[in-house]
Amino acid sequence: MGKRFMAQNRRMALVVTLALGTIVFLTTTIFRTIPANAQEVEKPTVSEKVDFDRIFNQLGIDGSILICDRNHKKCYEHNPTRNSQSFLPASTFKIFNSLVALETGVIANDVAVLTWDGIQRQFPSWNQDTNIRQAFKNSTVWFYQVLARKIGHERMAKFIQQAGYGNRQISTPEQIDKFWLEGPIKITPRQQIEFLQRLERRDLPFSPRTLDLVQDIMVYERTPDYVLRGKTGWATSVTPNIGWFVGYLEQKNNVYFFATNIDVRKNEDLAARIEVTRRSLQALGLFF
Repeated sequence: MGKRFMAQNRRMALVVTLALGTIVFLTTTIFRTIPANAQEVEKPTVSEKVDFDRIFNQLGIDGSILICDRNHKKCYEHNPTRNSQSFLPASTFKIFNSLVALETGVIANDVAVLTWDGIQRQFPSWNQDTNIRQAFKNSTVWFYQVLARKIGHERMAKFIQQAGYGNRQISTPEQIDKFWLEGPIKITPRQQIEFLQRLERRDLPFSPRTLDLVQDIMVYERTPDYVLRGKTGWATSVTPNIGWFVGYLEQKNNVYFFATNIDVRKNEDLAARIEVTRRSLQALGLFF
């Protein structure tokens, strides 16, 4: 009886040992398929070596900037706390609105014209018939409100969810033409960078034609040495007003994504959105 009991114990120990060995092997195999530095590869490192504080102080503005180098997977920033804070996207949402409008066909192409309704608005460039290329450049609010109403709440919400834009919250159907101006949608500078990175690498739920058109519409400046794509934004429904300049610079066989966010306390601050971005890129050795 004792011998039989001991034999059974030996067999059970052997089974347990084999089972544990299998678990260890499988666990080791699974984890070996995931690079140890996978998280580090996906998230660029942040460098604090560049002094952007001086640039903000020279211009007398409060705000933040985040610049990410695609090839070297490094980011440079001023005011990291603010770069993780959510703000109304304001007219920077025109990038996304353009993608959805062209993808759904509510505007056929970049030369199709919408007729001005005759209402006089604050900027003369808004008071005319216009196409999406001109409306993007002039930041024509009424034009993009018409597009949003034509897109409709259901389709807009679907694309925002699929693209993971900002906090993904739009509004009721009745607010479809102002949710990027008044909320509830908000986006952080870091999320702006992530969205632009996906746009540049064509990792968004839109056709190649749509992506090509919008990236071309986004061209802010083009020279033999570089291409700058971007969009400004001005959120006037909050105090202080918030100013944006987001986009990316293509230069030296590389791409540099940027998101600039500042407090706008006077009209002169609006120009600082672009100037602080230029000077910050120049501080990285990029001249344009």
